[in-house]
Amino acid sequence: MSTGRKIVAFAAVLSLTACASSRPAVTSDIHDPYEDANRNVHAFNLALDRNIVRPLSRGYGTAIPEGGRQVVSNVAEHLGLPADILNNVLQGDLRNAGNNTARFVVNTVFGVFGTGDMATGMGIPLRKTDFGETFHVWGAGEGAYVELPVFGPSTSRDTVGTVLDFALDPVSIVLPRPESYVGTAATFADQLGNRYDFADAVDSVLYESADSYAQARILYLQNRRFELGVTVEASDVDPFSDPFADPFAQ
Repeated sequence: MSTGRKIVAFAAVLSLTACASSRPAVTSDIHDPYEDANRNVHAFNLALDRNIVRPLSRGYGTAIPEGGRQVVSNVAEHLGLPADILNNVLQGDLRNAGNNTARFVVNTVFGVFGTGDMATGMGIPLRKTDFGETFHVWGAGEGAYVELPVFGPSTSRDTVGTVLDFALDPVSIVLPRPESYVGTAATFADQLGNRYDFADAVDSVLYESADSYAQARILYLQNRRFELGVTVEASDVDPFSDPFADPFAQ
């Protein structure tokens, strides 16, 4: 690993340790002490989406047929598998590590280096994970809600995880340049494809809700906690309330 990657990884772990040392219990209340700063970042992300990401996604979705977009998605997913396997091992989840390893081998050999997905048809599904989940398994708390420039909704824990997802990605470490950028390029294109495929849902949250920041925040936290199997303690907030409801309606 390069010296730069070591420094980034070490700094990220130190940051996580500081966040985890006095973490609050997870409740259905939202811990957002940086809301003012987060809203400024959200405004930047909205402008970025409106002026760049949404137009690019429309162009990509229109120019590239669905089959082509699926190939790009397969490649992005395939090149992400080594990182998934690494995190499976760090989580002590050898079953899913074995599953993802088998998937990687099958799709490399029979899926033409991951352009096709033969493994799913053979009963070997993707077991996606990341460093944020690894830290959760290790006992690190969720921390404060954070909205990151470009990357969007996150938490203190998942922000550190995102840094390590990039710094310790096995594919980018092992492959020489420019080959190491293939995974990043495929992931970027795949995200444009997702933005195109789910345009109506995304637009309804970002541009049609009364408070797009609050809607994006609750949707992210609910989905992330569900992914991690987090049991949310009861609070005064109704967990079954409509996240799309107008908070100012009487």
